[in-house]
Amino acid sequence: MPDGAQALTSEEFLVPISVDKNDIVDYADSRIDVYMTKNAVSDADTTRLTITWSKEADFALRSYLGSQGMKKGDLSKFIEEAVRWRIFHQTVRESREAFAEVPADKLQKMIDDAVDEVRAKRYRTRAKRH
Repeated sequence: MPDGAQALTSEEFLVPISVDKNDIVDYADSRIDVYMTKNAVSDADTTRLTITWSKEADFALRSYLGSQGMKKGDLSKFIEEAVRWRIFHQTVRESREAFAEVPADKLQKMIDDAVDEVRAKRYRTRAKRH
């Protein structure tokens, strides 16, 4: 944590707790520290994340990445992809649970209607641009 930063209580999760002289905003909870650089020139779409996990998991992941020919920078890409997959799988599981009682033909009709609506909006937007 940067100098002058304070510890967070659970109620303050993801509330900025410090801004240092280098314009680094520090967000933290008891498990995760996130440092977001304000006015970053390199890539405004990235966030620095510090995680705490077992040495065993760290060794296993780094060994795996090394065996696949991946380099140091690939660790971030691997973790980001894993997080995206985890969120996707949880969303699918929650959706299945939420619609478990809906008959298959009714569910398919709901999906088809939603897809048709999105496509119609997309094509209207695309047609306006041309």
